[in-house]
Amino acid sequence: MITNLSSSNSLLSTWVREIRDVSIQEDRLRFRRNMERIGEIAAYEISKLLPYKEISVQTPMGEANCAELEVQPILATILRAGIPLHQGLLNFFDRADNAFIAAYRKHHRDGSFEIEQHYITSPNLDNRPLIIADPMLATGSSLVLALETLTSEHKPSQVHVVTAISCTVGLEYVERKFPQAHIWTAAIDDELTARGYIVPGLGDAGDLAYGSKKQG
Repeated sequence: MITNLSSSNSLLSTWVREIRDVSIQEDRLRFRRNMERIGEIAAYEISKLLPYKEISVQTPMGEANCAELEVQPILATILRAGIPLHQGLLNFFDRADNAFIAAYRKHHRDGSFEIEQHYITSPNLDNRPLIIADPMLATGSSLVLALETLTSEHKPSQVHVVTAISCTVGLEYVERKFPQAHIWTAAIDDELTARGYIVPGLGDAGDLAYGSKKQG
């Protein structure tokens, strides 16, 4: 299932415009904060689909019946670009456990690339909701590899994908590989370049958040 958070106008539309705008992108703090905000909106929407239990709490005036998450989710992200979006999720799911994957595109002279993973750390995912943040869902290759790695030995109760900008190609690929996943995206673009970059997209989310990197 795919939920386009921009299907109706809201403040989210302003944040998406700002992360795309080259005249604003130079402000790294603003870029990171807008990514956080997108994560926060997604976290709130996802929270409506998680299981809850009823508990009784003591107030100064008596007892009140309240709802509380039955189990805390696992928040995962792909380093480094996913950190601000992940932080937005963590701002709301502040008691969640976390998983991290370090991955990058290894480009070849013919323009093709493969995904390399170098670092993976995760708690036990069994019977817990998994929410993975990846700001740019282009081909979907890195996200699918991350999900395959995380779920190879564990079975989460739910799988949610949070992304800022998605390409239809990547969305279709993730849906094909993980039909049970619910994808939450702030915007959808239709074009993908031969080198796997989204158009109009926004550029390199990791560079915009943390500065340019040396290409190996």
